[in-house]
Amino acid sequence: MDITHILFIAVVITVVMYDFTNGFHDAADMVATAIASHEIRASTAIILVGLFTFLGPLLAGLAVADTVGTFVDISGVAVKYAQSVVIAALLAAVSYNLLTWYFGLPSSSSNSLAGGLVGAGLKVVGASHIHWGVDALMQGHLEGLMKVVAGLFVSPFFAFIVGFLVLKFLLFVFRRFSVKIKPFFIVTQYITISWLAFSHGANDAQKGMAIIGMMLLASGYTSTFHIPLWAVILCTSAITIGTIFGGWNIIKTLGFRIYKIRLLDSVANQISAAITNTIATSIGAPTSTTQVVTAALLGNGSARNPKRVNWLVAKDIILGWIFNIPTSILLGATYAHFLLKVL
Repeated sequence: MDITHILFIAVVITVVMYDFTNGFHDAADMVATAIASHEIRASTAIILVGLFTFLGPLLAGLAVADTVGTFVDISGVAVKYAQSVVIAALLAAVSYNLLTWYFGLPSSSSNSLAGGLVGAGLKVVGASHIHWGVDALMQGHLEGLMKVVAGLFVSPFFAFIVGFLVLKFLLFVFRRFSVKIKPFFIVTQYITISWLAFSHGANDAQKGMAIIGMMLLASGYTSTFHIPLWAVILCTSAITIGTIFGGWNIIKTLGFRIYKIRLLDSVANQISAAITNTIATSIGAPTSTTQVVTAALLGNGSARNPKRVNWLVAKDIILGWIFNIPTSILLGATYAHFLLKVL
């Protein structure tokens, strides 16, 4: 077995690690409000999230994978350099995921991967191989890195606004209802958390698939960017298993440290985040379910009463987002530097 095959296997294993860490990060985000509402068992919520996360990428297409997998052009690049880009980007993403999980901070696996790809791409193949998408943006189209940036940076603001409006709407519509309406929202929560999980799988699980597609191209196994069925199933399974092992540190942060969540808040949060993910996936723009859920929750809390929101905790989370991209770029470039020396 030559070095190309060994590195390809190493990448597949690292993709599984990335998707697993992505899963337990985002699973925690998705079930946090449901658990905090005390109206659904943690085990039930995690099973629902795992099931619908698995179904998402199988049924929703691969538009996001095409976006992520093609904004760094490694076609025609020597195998050694192309593989270095892919491996370094993955290592950067996994490293940042583990670091933020340790501190109980919800972070974006998507931002970590995008930053890692940019850093590794700049180090190994140069800026000319990165599809920045600036020219297309000037013409009113979203392509390449600009589509990634738009999805990852615009989605939290959109989610915040949607979160605010959805809870305000629910509070207005159900303002005259008594506690007898509670069973309706308990049942509704099973539907909304399933929708959120489906939208998460449809968007986030595709990033690992994109990396495998890039590695197949880099290793010469395919002549064009393509994602085989086995990669879809492997990545979906890894992110689902990670989901089942959701990170309880992050659940405590989102579910209990931002503001006191009630049943209606939980339903509103899941609806808001699912809407944001679904819209982004439909146009092939990657989102961070972590950022979307958290931003929607801040919008929910602001709709309820801004004074009840623990903005100090929110500040720590947002600072983690701000440092995510530059840190991942630096990590990607650093890992690529050492890989080039070794390979």
